[in-house]
Amino acid sequence: RLSCIRNNVWLACCGVVSAGLAVLSSFGLMLFCGVPFVVTVANAPFLILGVGVDDMFIMIASWEQSSRKKGKSDVKSLLAETYSEAALSVTITTLTDVLAFFIGTWTAFPSVRSFCLYTGTAFVFCYIYTMTFFGAIIVLNHKREQGNRHWLTCMPVGADKDQGEKSCLYNACCIGSCSRESSQLEAKQPESEHPMSIFFKKYYGPFFTSKWIKLLVVLLYGAYLGGSIYGCTQIREGIDLRNLASDDSYVIPYYDDDDKYFSAYGPRVMVVITESVDYGNETVRLAIENCTQNLE
Repeated sequence: RLSCIRNNVWLACCGVVSAGLAVLSSFGLMLFCGVPFVVTVANAPFLILGVGVDDMFIMIASWEQSSRKKGKSDVKSLLAETYSEAALSVTITTLTDVLAFFIGTWTAFPSVRSFCLYTGTAFVFCYIYTMTFFGAIIVLNHKREQGNRHWLTCMPVGADKDQGEKSCLYNACCIGSCSRESSQLEAKQPESEHPMSIFFKKYYGPFFTSKWIKLLVVLLYGAYLGGSIYGCTQIREGIDLRNLASDDSYVIPYYDDDDKYFSAYGPRVMVVITESVDYGNETVRLAIENCTQNLE
């Protein structure tokens, strides 16, 4: 928002900090428990950031809706209304994410198991911080708005008696506006509905609830479901080693030539003799040769 009071930049930053705290807490707990840290775990913070920011938007949207419905209600009732609207969505999405990653810990691959443990635990901490830390930040931001304080400096907007003697840049950055009257008028105006909410309520929702659009959506979903089922039947177990290297790696031509010239011979088989044997004994050498011929 362009409003110097209702701008929520610090609120958004705290939402990102909340996700960062979840990553630090989960990584610290897993390392304390002795869970190996593998390279793939370094990608987990990006997943947690996406989910944390998503939860942040849900919380803020629910708070704004509660504020418009209840008006000048006390903070406790506003926060209770916000949690009643947002907590269910946040809880369900967190449970599905945590369940998905903890199921992944059953795999036989240690690297995948470590990644799922780190990420699943981070989702749990992300939920805890969203329901506690970020909820408190929303209340503090609400108190700042109720006190008509600037979003950046937290100074009272339009409260400086010597505002007219200050420069316009000072008034805009520290007070909120070049004009005292415009600042006070802005502070007294009720918060309007967000343009994005207006778009979805007045245009997007009615458009998708029309009869022909609903029929089209059902047909498209049926086509998508059929294509997904067909794709599942085409899945083959295994891995192509070419996919493990970059496109410009020297490994790619090697595997291409190996597949072109030596694919008819099958996989390479090696035989290892783990015991100490007397290779100078002719009988031993004949036994090894017979073993090789039998394997061939």
